[in-house]
Amino acid sequence: MSLESDVKMLGRVPLLAEFGEDRLRLVAFSADNRSFADGTRLFAAGDKADAAFVVAGGAVDIYTGGAVPRFVERCGPGRMIDERALLVESRRLADGIAVGDTQVIQIRRQLFRRMLDEYPEIADRLRPHFAARLIALSDSLVGVRARLEALDDDGTG
Repeated sequence: MSLESDVKMLGRVPLLAEFGEDRLRLVAFSADNRSFADGTRLFAAGDKADAAFVVAGGAVDIYTGGAVPRFVERCGPGRMIDERALLVESRRLADGIAVGDTQVIQIRRQLFRRMLDEYPEIADRLRPHFAARLIALSDSLVGVRARLEALDDDGTG
């Protein structure tokens, strides 16, 4: 992929859209372009998560880890996988498997943090994005709690 096509792809990602074209060019220049053949594992549950992936071509299927993996979702072009890895040290929660010939732009945490340090106004513009994600997560957890309580009330939990 060319630098310009990478910049356009990164600009499609909601989290990165706030960077602006010039800063996206810096990210694209410093990020790693990686290619994976069909069926290749990009990452596994439990792996150290030190980077996020933006799908540039093909797709990545996400599966729960464990003895019996369960399909979670398919991530196509323009989708960022594991954005939390850009901010905090963590482990992968799932397996990622390439679907067809797949190209990704790998953005390492160190690069993302450097961008936020050098351009603090980007961090200010990202706050609403992360606030919305936190609210959505909290709402999801309320739903999970309600389902668990319903199971307890039924005597099946």
